[in-house]
Amino acid sequence: MPATFARLFLALGCLIAAPVPSQGSDAGNTDLAERFAALQKHDAYLQQTGWRLLTGNASFCTDTEKSIGMLVQDAGAYGQAKAIRNVRGIEGDFFVQAVVPGAGADQAGITVGAELIAVDGKPLRSLPLSESEPWQRLVTINRMITESLGASGTVALSLLHAENAGAMTARGNVICAGHFELISNSANASTNGYRVAIGEDSPAFAYPEAEFAALLAHELAHVVLGHTQWLDKHGRKRKNVRQTEREADRLMPWLLANAGYPPEAALQFMNRWGPRHSGGIFRKRTHDGWDERAEFIAAELPLVAQSMAQHGSAHWPSDFARQPGIIRAPN
Repeated sequence: MPATFARLFLALGCLIAAPVPSQGSDAGNTDLAERFAALQKHDAYLQQTGWRLLTGNASFCTDTEKSIGMLVQDAGAYGQAKAIRNVRGIEGDFFVQAVVPGAGADQAGITVGAELIAVDGKPLRSLPLSESEPWQRLVTINRMITESLGASGTVALSLLHAENAGAMTARGNVICAGHFELISNSANASTNGYRVAIGEDSPAFAYPEAEFAALLAHELAHVVLGHTQWLDKHGRKRKNVRQTEREADRLMPWLLANAGYPPEAALQFMNRWGPRHSGGIFRKRTHDGWDERAEFIAAELPLVAQSMAQHGSAHWPSDFARQPGIIRAPN
């Protein structure tokens, strides 16, 4: 569902990983290392799956941008920065948490665990850390990367790999304007119209990949269809929210098909997730019942197949029927 996050984890050319508890002792450092390893696994899976959706649908999205498919973390944003630096084996604060295989960062030779030192020759160590807004340094770094990609299509990054410093130039890939983030201590999925937040405790992490992608596709549908902007303009009355949720459900198989996933995975996801999490007392009145949602998704499958047969892709800008009354709000 569209939502505004109280905590800002802004994702631009890179994405920000979820925070972890601080630790102090050797045993705590071991726990911290294990925690980071678990987060890194989730981050990598989320970014790789989301990347397929963002790139596969880029040619159909009204709003696009360039990304190098790299997720960066800031050790200084946490209470025990020294412990995190020790765990990551870095001297500074900024390090690569995830790299999408085949994306610009990967093709440039950037690897997970590398310390990020500078962007386009501008050192990062001098960036001030705000105690009240610790994410701001990553906002700045991401803005630097995005602006460079927007201006030239590439960005020069200085990194430290196992004590060997080097400058690498990464080329951006065109994606739908929107990014995926992992949020700690949450099982929810939501979006604010640009960022898609997936809780690390979401049951979908245990589903088959295509069904996990279906969850991401639902939230991405809110982004590419401009639901947040539309609700900002028309109000978040229950009937309005339900219309946007229904439309996001219906677009799921279209987005999946363009990402190379079977569109039927949208229906499989709803049939697996719905009975346990969206039925009876768990049902939100802003949403249709899970069985109704499954029916709406199923009705789209032959339309997706027809569009793919005609165009070679699921051409949702022309072949997907918008919900009555919903139009994309201007930016």
